[in-house]
Amino acid sequence: MAMGFYVDMARCIGCRTCQVACKDRHDLHEAGPRPRRVETFEAGSYPEVAMFHHVMSCNHCTDPACVKGCPTAAMHKDDEGIVVHDDSKCVVCRNCINVCPYGAPQYDEIAKMIVKCDSCKDLRAAGKPPVCVAACPMRAIEFGDLDELRAKHGSDLVNELPYLPTASWTHPNVLYKPNAAAKREDFVSVVL
Repeated sequence: MAMGFYVDMARCIGCRTCQVACKDRHDLHEAGPRPRRVETFEAGSYPEVAMFHHVMSCNHCTDPACVKGCPTAAMHKDDEGIVVHDDSKCVVCRNCINVCPYGAPQYDEIAKMIVKCDSCKDLRAAGKPPVCVAACPMRAIEFGDLDELRAKHGSDLVNELPYLPTASWTHPNVLYKPNAAAKREDFVSVVL
């Protein structure tokens, strides 16, 4: 059983509510790390132009580069396969930041510590969803067993898109239901 996130890109409107809820959950009220990030892309050229939003956090990879690159085992996989960070073991070498192709581990300048998504383990243990899932007004994000999410949302789900690193590097445990624009090769990141 692999646990992970499902994101319906056609439903995402780029409001960043998930991003704000995650920052609040991690008590990150200053500018800086965003364990859940929303990025916007444009694809094509006039008159065939499209825009899409990409929602990303830790992908809780099957073969996480951050875990392999951590010299103290502060970054490790738990019994659910979730990639978690143990602050008490961390020497803040930032190697996890350097090796993660998805930018999931980030450095918090105020706490002087690495922060990342842990899928809100404590909330899930209490029977609640991760804050990003609960906060999304469009219900574009879900968390759970990937096989169950795949059965629920269809066979057209992917974990690799043209603007992302190749999935063969870390085997990310994330499923995207991409819209047509997200499948295009002619994309450019934009700042809104």
